[in-house]
Amino acid sequence: MKIETTSGLILRTRLLTETSLIIHWLTPELGRIATVAKGARRAKSPFAGKLDIFYTAEFSFSRSRSSDLHNLREVKLHETHGAIREDIVKLQQAAYAANFLEQATETETPLPEIFELVRGFLKSLCVQKPSPQNIFALEIKLLHELGLAPDLEETRLTPGAKKIVATLLKADWKNNTRLQLSRAQGDELREWLQGYLIFHLGRLPRGRAAAVTDE
Repeated sequence: MKIETTSGLILRTRLLTETSLIIHWLTPELGRIATVAKGARRAKSPFAGKLDIFYTAEFSFSRSRSSDLHNLREVKLHETHGAIREDIVKLQQAAYAANFLEQATETETPLPEIFELVRGFLKSLCVQKPSPQNIFALEIKLLHELGLAPDLEETRLTPGAKKIVATLLKADWKNNTRLQLSRAQGDELREWLQGYLIFHLGRLPRGRAAAVTDE
């Protein structure tokens, strides 16, 4: 049986049995894949402490011949992004990013640029104060990578908002968080992106309202 090795980010975990978990990964070369971690909830499991949402790791697995759930073999933990769990808004924003990816991408399709984009977002989220513009930047950058970038000349955004969209697309995460938006600009971008996402994705990814709140 062929063993494959890759690096990945855990988007979601869920129970399979009393002792086993299903792990949903985002990887650069393989895109989104799901693995079964047999016995992961046992106290002496080799997976203990290595499998939780937003962890990044190198892992190996063997492919299933009959389903899209592959058998997880080994995990070498790299990052836990622990600061995300210490702030409810950061956790909501990270969860929204995962929901967006699961809705907007196909499984087992290479996503190297999106993998790096999301990893950068999580690293930034760990060290920066959460704000709605973190999510605006994520949405704009993801839409660009998915080939759904808006034509700003065709939008009804105000000139100032158009400039902000262009800046959020090009700037790195550190500079994105430094950008100062007025309340009116934030409201304009929130509403415009909501309509744009519904039009192109069919519905809003779960958790957006909590992720873009400025309260």
